[in-house]
Amino acid sequence: MNAPQKPRSPLKPLDDALADLLAHAQPLPGLETVDTFNADGRVLAQDCVSALHVPPQDNSSMDGYAVRLTDVAAVGVVLPVSQRIAAGSAGEPLAAGTAARIFTGAPVPEGADAILMQEDCEALAAAEGLGQVRINAVPAAGQWIRRAGEDITQGAVVLQAGTRLSPAELGLAASIGMHQLQVARRPRVALFSTGDELVMPGDVPPEQMRPGAIYNSNRFFLRAMLQRLGCEVTDFGIVPDRRDATIEALRAASSAHDLILTSGGVSVGEEDHIKPAVESLGRLDLWQIAMKPGKPFAYGTVGKAHFMGLPGNPVSSFVTFAVLVRPFVLRLQGVRDIAPKKIAATARFDWPKADKRREFLRVRQHPDGGLELFHNQSSGVLTSAAWGDGLVDNPAGQTIAVGDTVQYLAFSELLQ
Repeated sequence: MNAPQKPRSPLKPLDDALADLLAHAQPLPGLETVDTFNADGRVLAQDCVSALHVPPQDNSSMDGYAVRLTDVAAVGVVLPVSQRIAAGSAGEPLAAGTAARIFTGAPVPEGADAILMQEDCEALAAAEGLGQVRINAVPAAGQWIRRAGEDITQGAVVLQAGTRLSPAELGLAASIGMHQLQVARRPRVALFSTGDELVMPGDVPPEQMRPGAIYNSNRFFLRAMLQRLGCEVTDFGIVPDRRDATIEALRAASSAHDLILTSGGVSVGEEDHIKPAVESLGRLDLWQIAMKPGKPFAYGTVGKAHFMGLPGNPVSSFVTFAVLVRPFVLRLQGVRDIAPKKIAATARFDWPKADKRREFLRVRQHPDGGLELFHNQSSGVLTSAAWGDGLVDNPAGQTIAVGDTVQYLAFSELLQ
């Protein structure tokens, strides 16, 4: 007589799984100082505080003439030009009854309280000096003057620790004189795949593939996704479907890495060895998550290294990385804002059958702004991710009809 089967544990909601996962994601020890030129994509480990106003003094936002309002109360006034001020130079106090020729970015001379752009003026020649100028418009107080500190005030926190640096933020740091930045060190990640069916492209031509063999696509996109997040990746290749080989790979990977990431071997099949191998060396915290694709997902530790096991089906692996591994890796680097931004969009498709799990549907934006659905949502069809430009985050038990508002996650948010 067969023993009664143990009842399955309920699936873990995705939000609960992510919260539990992030509770383990403490920022890694160790900081680096890098040139600001080389800091794109790195995570700031210090607040950047401005030691000066930006701009440092009042300056002109136009090419034109600096004047005193009391001297230009009416159109047609002619003033002698007393000085010429270019960007990078400092003028003299503006004498009453004169105008200063001034250029964009140049400091406004003391006494001037408006700038007239050159289109509102007429330069007049003179026998000597810098000539004269006829004023053809009456300026307002402060016209075309950028005030000191208009962009940044002295003492302001310009960039906060935990900011993932973009080109604009590198320019902002440079604008307050920071030629070097203190950043979080890069996470060291060991990557390997399991499965005797896997073959590397280039090792075997298509016409010589043995029955049941498939090319290892996961290894390529996972490595690229990790590198986009700033990780240093060690590729351990394909590990044979044997428990002893899996244990040895985990033991070797744990010695010098912050995270071990595997693809395949996390279901409950007889040939899936990741779960018992991790438990023999450490512990396993998560197993089955209420998401589709991607239900089989494992988190644990091996030695001091975090461990994450992704499912082998390529779309499952791709999606679970995007929604679970990505925020974890960013938090290891101290990033504060890790939630991808969702956009409300209109469905141009029907999804009549609700699932008990939260679904991530591969879609792309139509020129009219609506979302089109890829025709095959199987977890093994990686074409759906290459064709699409994002995911619809569809709650459990939810159907979709043409015209419904859905939550759209762009790959531009998830893949960087």
